[in-house]
Amino acid sequence: MPTPKVEGLSVVKSNVSVLQSKAWGVITLALLFILSVCGNPAVAQTSRVDDLLNAMTLEQKVAQMFMVTLHGAALTQDGAAFLQEIQPGAVVLFTSNIGSPASMTRLTNGYQQTIINAGGVPLIIAIDQEGGVVSRLPQEQGFTFFPTPLLFTAAGDELTRQGGAAIATELAAVGINMNLAPVADLETYRENPIISRRAFGNDPVITGEAVAAFIEGTQGTGVMATAKHFPGHGETREDSHGELPILPLTRERLDTVELVPFRAAIEADVSAVMVSHIWFSQIDPTPSMPSSLSPVIVTDLLREELGFDGIIMTDAMDMNAVDMTYNFYDAVLMAVNAGVDMLAMGPGIGTDVSRNAVQTVIDAVRRGEITEARITESARRVLLAKERFNLLDWQPLDPAGATDRVDAEGHAQYLEALFRAATTVAYDEQNLVPVDPNTRTAIIFLATRYQIQAECSQYSSNITWVGVSDEPSLDEIGWATAAARDVDTVVVWTQNAINNEAQQRLVNALPREKTIAIAIWSPYDWQMYPEVGAYMVTYSPARPSVPAACAILFGAAPAQGRLAVSLRLDLPAGSHDTQ
Repeated sequence: MPTPKVEGLSVVKSNVSVLQSKAWGVITLALLFILSVCGNPAVAQTSRVDDLLNAMTLEQKVAQMFMVTLHGAALTQDGAAFLQEIQPGAVVLFTSNIGSPASMTRLTNGYQQTIINAGGVPLIIAIDQEGGVVSRLPQEQGFTFFPTPLLFTAAGDELTRQGGAAIATELAAVGINMNLAPVADLETYRENPIISRRAFGNDPVITGEAVAAFIEGTQGTGVMATAKHFPGHGETREDSHGELPILPLTRERLDTVELVPFRAAIEADVSAVMVSHIWFSQIDPTPSMPSSLSPVIVTDLLREELGFDGIIMTDAMDMNAVDMTYNFYDAVLMAVNAGVDMLAMGPGIGTDVSRNAVQTVIDAVRRGEITEARITESARRVLLAKERFNLLDWQPLDPAGATDRVDAEGHAQYLEALFRAATTVAYDEQNLVPVDPNTRTAIIFLATRYQIQAECSQYSSNITWVGVSDEPSLDEIGWATAAARDVDTVVVWTQNAINNEAQQRLVNALPREKTIAIAIWSPYDWQMYPEVGAYMVTYSPARPSVPAACAILFGAAPAQGRLAVSLRLDLPAGSHDTQ
């Protein structure tokens, strides 16, 4: 009997094949999804941060929005109790916290371990290490003294990038993971009482390039950078530490001047932007409204128009610009409502007031004045920054190796290269630079800068030396002019002659057609003696400035520096004389 033919078998087999194919397709898609999540840092990052947020209480999320100060070179019992109880998002270091690399490592280890033991999230630990006049880490403790930011701009973007990296290396060496730098303000008003020499320059584009390079160097070394003081502090006549400055600048002016470096910072993916305590009356007409508390500045301008999605933080909340205008706790709530992610308490605010400030925000949420979603939004940004810079996987540093990690010796070599690259021959109309070693030369120098004689002597033995005081007397000016009559070339050194009438008289008494003026610090000295034959500037009085200037003066090194600031229309920022 013939075997019966099962006509549906081929169909069944075909269906099974299709089902198997579909099943494998689903599995493949699932595997691809899993691999994409695991292999995509942004997705993995978001997942981890969301898990943290979901496990956090309201109190913990609010605390992430606070940067507090704990005074002392060692963690006190009260400080430890505060960290365990409040679990703030960040701590900022000031003078009272500073010590040797080893002691600072022990301090930051203690902060972090205390938070972790309490079940909290590792801290952002911040410091102001701008270089120049705002440098918290002192040379006498084994750190490097980095120069004024103008020097970075004069040296060019690559050395600026290296400078940001060098500073970040020293911070990371002792457990500091955020630099409250760079200053992105423009030096548009030279007499500014708070910015001035802290700025990278006064040209918006060139300054923006330098700011971006500094950020890239800093963050490429694993330390967060902070662009400040948005939307620009360079034009103020007042210091916001003492009062509320008012700037009636138009939006057109901000777009073409002040905001340019901040846009460059945002394009460089800066981690944080610090908002100033300045009332920009043409942007937000609300009377006496500091930018830091203004929704128009914080949310409308910075967050939405400029598209910045990192941490927006206030300048220190203990500054008089806020403290004398508003009740402190009202100002805290205003900052949160404006869209700020992190409130910097400042060195004048102790743990009791910081604790009360955190509670003020918690209470406002519970009353329905602020939504918890608003708090979660800011806490998420803080946590994302911590994840991005590996803070969530914090490990203690060995205090014994801190000095080696700082690498001040290696950075001294960098500074030599930086000063040589930055020292600028602004102009040389009489072709006086470089000086021929065989030429009869008079060098008139400030006797307090005795290093000048030692450094320049190695290039020529045909020099008449005239040392004068920092405020040269009429007799000293007479000796200098007498020496100048008998030589072919005159070199005169000044230091902040812009504010020193005696130095101005000295330079203007010399034969201008054969005089080279070298400004040791302020590039604006030239404005007091604009007719000298040649003008050089070092931007800094730090020790490496003199050997660099002497080498360039006598042709032992090329003149590479560019003007960091505009001096006049035909001497704009970025220009230089190449000899």
